[in-house]
Amino acid sequence: MEHIIRQYSLESGSLEAQYIEEYFTEFRNKKTVGEIIERLRDREHLILVSMAEDDEGGLIPVGYKIGHELKAEEKSIKLSGLVNELRDVVEFQNRKVFYSWTGGTRKEWRGQGRYRALTEQQEEWAHARGYHELVVKTKNRFYGMRATLDHLNFDVIKFMRHLKDNRESKVYLSKKIGAEVLNLHQTTRSVVDAA
Repeated sequence: MEHIIRQYSLESGSLEAQYIEEYFTEFRNKKTVGEIIERLRDREHLILVSMAEDDEGGLIPVGYKIGHELKAEEKSIKLSGLVNELRDVVEFQNRKVFYSWTGGTRKEWRGQGRYRALTEQQEEWAHARGYHELVVKTKNRFYGMRATLDHLNFDVIKFMRHLKDNRESKVYLSKKIGAEVLNLHQTTRSVVDAA
């Protein structure tokens, strides 16, 4: 199966991501266009959308992945908190770190390798721009995502236990980005720039 992936600009990509998130029942707080734009404005970022054919033969967005550069000194409270949580397990000095912030695939299209294709494309993009490491955070309860990240050779680098509900514990994973990583990619993708 060849995956069709569109790479979006900030504004239109934010709209696509918000649209896709409306289909996710497992997320309590859905990302909004404003939140995405605020986070990504003035920093290197990537917005990818996986497209699938609908019943009429047209293409519809069914999955997405958004990531951005994560710097040692962040100005926003959320990102500076994230860097502080990672400081003991990720080296920021003289390195480019890419944070795979958010994404997912609509239920009807899961199990077809779409998340893998989006992640592999994200890795290629990050490698081409000189990133050294790709970091992702998930919750312990997202077993499917954790399994996919395991298959993609991400290493658990930190586990932050939630005091009341272990399923809500944070799991941080990382992958060094190098040419050898790209040689392990398995999906066939065609990537086009979208609006």
